[in-house]
Amino acid sequence: MKIETYKITVPYSQNGTKTEYEATLTTYTLEIFNEIGRKKSPAVIICPGGGYYKVADKEGEPVAVRFAAHGIQAFVLNYSVPYVPFPVALLELAKATAYVRENADKWDIDPDNISVCGFSAGGHLAASLGVHWNSELVKNSLGFSNEHKPNSLILCYPVITSGKYAHEGSMQNISSPENIFEDMFSLENHVSTDTPRTFIWHCADDDVVPVENTLLFTLSLSRHKISFESHIYPFGGHGISLCDETTSYTINEHNEKCSEWFAKATDWIKNPDK
Repeated sequence: MKIETYKITVPYSQNGTKTEYEATLTTYTLEIFNEIGRKKSPAVIICPGGGYYKVADKEGEPVAVRFAAHGIQAFVLNYSVPYVPFPVALLELAKATAYVRENADKWDIDPDNISVCGFSAGGHLAASLGVHWNSELVKNSLGFSNEHKPNSLILCYPVITSGKYAHEGSMQNISSPENIFEDMFSLENHVSTDTPRTFIWHCADDDVVPVENTLLFTLSLSRHKISFESHIYPFGGHGISLCDETTSYTINEHNEKCSEWFAKATDWIKNPDK
């Protein structure tokens, strides 16, 4: 496995002041060996959670290593936090997605099978790219056409809405004093026929990010006839990542039922037409 780190920089202007933010994209990619040849593997770009205040380690590298072990080229985006206004992290993810696609041959990736995977607030980031990739805000800021569009979304107990069921901390941490982009925060209102197919899971007893976030998003996906696979588990709470000893802090985070999400998501990635 090759682990490398690349810088992802994006400009941002506020009140006439220009700032350049820098994220890091870390690769967890399998090398190309003559014995097995090229595979044109799927790729996944992982956005850990952390309420847009931090980047949760347990939703980054351990998840990437697990994906790589299943033949999926994996990347972790450490996007800019804390108190970095929208759309900085979104632009960083868009640029990272375009970068992975541009280097598909280098990493033996199928450029038509690149997923973005997000946990909690990272799920909000991943889903933001899914619904806003074709917005003028993103395209004009980076000069992209379609190269930054993800082929699919994997959303793990995601923050989705800024409405009644919002995770207030996440919303506050990406707000700017002017709140000029606030309408873009409720992602269920921006699903369209251009939104990528989606795999999404959540726990019904999540007391941090209510399960209604997932329900609102899947309802909107259904209305727009976007293919999706959804799993709602009865127990598990929030922030359980891989749901086993790999990422657990306490025994309560060991959840065999919830841990099924990873195998289901891997199969879903590898069989997009299934």
